[in-house]
Amino acid sequence: MIDRFIYGVDQLSRMVGHAFAWCIIILTLGTSYEVFVRYVLDNPTSWAFDFSYLMYGGLFFMAGAYTLSRNGHVRGDFIYRMWRPRTQAIVELSLYILFFYPGVLALVIAGWQYGYDAFKLREVSVNSPVGIPVWQLKLLIPFGAGLLALQGFAEVLRCFQCYRDNRWPQRLHDVEELETAILHEKENLAKMQADQGGAK
Repeated sequence: MIDRFIYGVDQLSRMVGHAFAWCIIILTLGTSYEVFVRYVLDNPTSWAFDFSYLMYGGLFFMAGAYTLSRNGHVRGDFIYRMWRPRTQAIVELSLYILFFYPGVLALVIAGWQYGYDAFKLREVSVNSPVGIPVWQLKLLIPFGAGLLALQGFAEVLRCFQCYRDNRWPQRLHDVEELETAILHEKENLAKMQADQGGAK
């Protein structure tokens, strides 16, 4: 049952992360258009700055849970990786309780009021004369923080499982950094060569 819950939360984070990943494409196209009209046609837009921070802000708020589900947030792991998995789990669990949850829950509560006020006012940007609406972005803050809190709960359950089994449970994988893929390929090749050498 715990595994199914963790898997479900990971799937939800992946769906939201993949949906908001399209912001990168939209941001790239919009920025390219702005560069073209600004420097080639000498006719800059009045909405490019607002557009870029709306797209990047939406991606930033809503991809945090996805990144956490993939264990992709920055970590100073030069000491951490030398510990046994059970020690890692104890330290991670402590950090979730002491730092992660107070910060994320504060973001949910404060972000809700902040986003709701922007929604009530139908807040627009003050950075351009166009008056682009920004209340949608501010309303994403509590939703992104809530999804991050849910994913954090799944990570806490992973810590308990790791403490019990002295190994980290498997994660969903849909994207892998190139250096990690090369490392796995080398490990598999070395294993195959060792197996072939043992067979002889």
